[in-house]
Amino acid sequence: MKYEERTYRSLINKDNLTSYNVKIAESDLLISSDTNLSDVALKSLAKHRHSLETYINSHPDFFASLLPIPEDDLAPPIVRDMLSKSKICGVGPMAGVAGAVSEFVGYDLLNQTKNLIIENGGDVFIKSQNKLITSVYAGESALSYNVNFIVKPEETPLGICTSSATVGPSLSFGKADAVCVISKSATLADAAASAIGNKVKTKNDIKPALDFGIKIKGVTGIIIILGNEMGAIGKVELV
Repeated sequence: MKYEERTYRSLINKDNLTSYNVKIAESDLLISSDTNLSDVALKSLAKHRHSLETYINSHPDFFASLLPIPEDDLAPPIVRDMLSKSKICGVGPMAGVAGAVSEFVGYDLLNQTKNLIIENGGDVFIKSQNKLITSVYAGESALSYNVNFIVKPEETPLGICTSSATVGPSLSFGKADAVCVISKSATLADAAASAIGNKVKTKNDIKPALDFGIKIKGVTGIIIILGNEMGAIGKVELV
């Protein structure tokens, strides 16, 4: 797997927060919080990765399927969340894995910090007491870093997840440089970004993909960038 240099890791203003990396295998989290919580974060990440790895070993279709698979009431919480959110979006469970890891680690840390940003490969979980400005990274597109939107504190905790056919290791059947989805659930935002991105092959697909995506229950906003073209729908306050 090609490692994408994470030059986009400055895309959310993190004034006065402490930033640090927590990494296990391919899970590479950049966390910003009021104080350094790396020890707690590492334990949380290890716990949720263990849940996923153990489940995948006994349920290989959870890892391989590109379509939803049956929900499992006996599965660990992170697995159950991925199963239910992927079913809503019509994609395989692993489409939501990066968002799910961000979110589950995030909720484990929230009782120790009032401000928290966890970024995992472009999939972000945010809790903030201040207004934040977020930029969209879209690879080689001229619009990369030039599309910015506001995150209001009262809307957090929030998931902001980006899928791309041209950046990073994500599997996409489309051609979009960035499909950025906003939802209260980072797991859902991640899975929805994959589902929406699969529908964007030309600039003429942007509007139908936005219309499709905003109907996914739980999605509150979407930005799509393809080359020099973009579209947005829902609760997206561009600046």
